[in-house]
Amino acid sequence: MAYLYILGTILLTVFAQLILKYRIMRHGVLPEPLYDKFIFLLKLFLDPFILLGFFSAFIAALCWMAALSKFDLTHAYPFMGCTFILVLVLSGILFNEAITLFKCIGVLLVVLGVIVASQG
Repeated sequence: MAYLYILGTILLTVFAQLILKYRIMRHGVLPEPLYDKFIFLLKLFLDPFILLGFFSAFIAALCWMAALSKFDLTHAYPFMGCTFILVLVLSGILFNEAITLFKCIGVLLVVLGVIVASQG
């Protein structure tokens, strides 16, 4: 049951990142003038999906606190590497972002790190 807190943290964190990217893509690129930046970011902040992303990140933080009440940080934290893997794969699928050889090697190293670090 305690590992569900870690899983919840991972999935909610990934969801938050993906929904933020999706909505930011819909709004366009951050403008240069300072006033326009402020208006742009205010519009983003008021977007219901952006708020959903923030809420998801908040619930992920609650899950993380629950996980840390059950596990040592040195045991739980390596699993957060799974967020990198999921974001890389899903951003490639959902946003057609490039998944290069170097990114794949990096993800492989993260997976190996998760496996090694979680054993101790």
